[in-house]
Amino acid sequence: MSLLSVKCKLIPDASTAEKLSRTVNQFTQACNYALQVARRDNVWNTFALQRAVYRELRERFGLSANLAVRAIARVGKRKGHKVGGFKATSVDYDQRILSVNLDTEVVSLSTVDGRVKVPMRIAGYQRHLLRSARSIQGGQLVRGRDSWYIHLWCEYDDPPPITPKGFLGVDLGIVNIATDSDGETYSGKHLNSVRHRYRRLRRKLQKKGTKSAKRLLKKLSGKEHRFANDVNHRISKRLVVKAQRTGRGLALEDLRGIRERVRLRKPQRATLHSWAFRDLVRKLQYKAERAGVPLVFVDPRNTSRQCPACGHTDKANRPTQALFRCVVCGYSGLADHFAAVNIGRRAAVIQPNAGA
Repeated sequence: MSLLSVKCKLIPDASTAEKLSRTVNQFTQACNYALQVARRDNVWNTFALQRAVYRELRERFGLSANLAVRAIARVGKRKGHKVGGFKATSVDYDQRILSVNLDTEVVSLSTVDGRVKVPMRIAGYQRHLLRSARSIQGGQLVRGRDSWYIHLWCEYDDPPPITPKGFLGVDLGIVNIATDSDGETYSGKHLNSVRHRYRRLRRKLQKKGTKSAKRLLKKLSGKEHRFANDVNHRISKRLVVKAQRTGRGLALEDLRGIRERVRLRKPQRATLHSWAFRDLVRKLQYKAERAGVPLVFVDPRNTSRQCPACGHTDKANRPTQALFRCVVCGYSGLADHFAAVNIGRRAAVIQPNAGA
């Protein structure tokens, strides 16, 4: 079984929007109150916290039984040292307080003012995902700047994983977002230029500080994130489809903790910290899981310094960022491509654990 969040836009009328807004505000206040109690009494176990605050959440904030339980669960899931407080942006729902009618495309939600039914505006892709789901486990109501959304948590049956005939190695990077062992490159040039443009524009507007500059900053908020999200979706889809079509698994480097390990000059830090490799990996993981494509992670050490022809490993094999030239056998080519080849070969060695 796998869970996938499907985002759908809601079209509430004015009265329903007020009820949703009150629910978000009351739910957030309840979460912050429960967080204060948890910190004061050092109570982070969900059941113990429920005994301490459940009755007061219902009486003081007007939450239904299940909304109070969801507020307590949110606080228990995020320990006090991990969150300073909750903002009034969303409400968590489970199956008992959320239901979806796929025929009429209407979602029914519990609020502090009773149950409401809200039409959804969905496209063919969301409709297909909702209708093919085994069940809907719940969701999250999200209040945007001028709109409402519901993120529905859909459960799916996983297809049987294929027995891979080798692995498609994928090297992740900044100059090239991804390069696979077939030699195909997914350039990051356009994405990086967009990031740099937005960074310069934000700096300029923040320095100006006028009301019109602040309005423009608000308007620009999220555009860069949405663009990067779309790029990662397209790249991950192409990689998974290629692996599925050729009967191979996917192999990636285990890059956890890379931001803490790497030491860079100040001008390079912004580029590294805006690198959305973790988001790309998550998209590759769930897409591969839904397609039945095995995905494994390998040790990243020296993947870009090892010669794929003779196996010699040396820092001098990488004279530039883009070029690889073996100092022993003279084999040369694009460094990212050779790194992807090495990643794929390392995955083949651990193939018996590919489905783990």
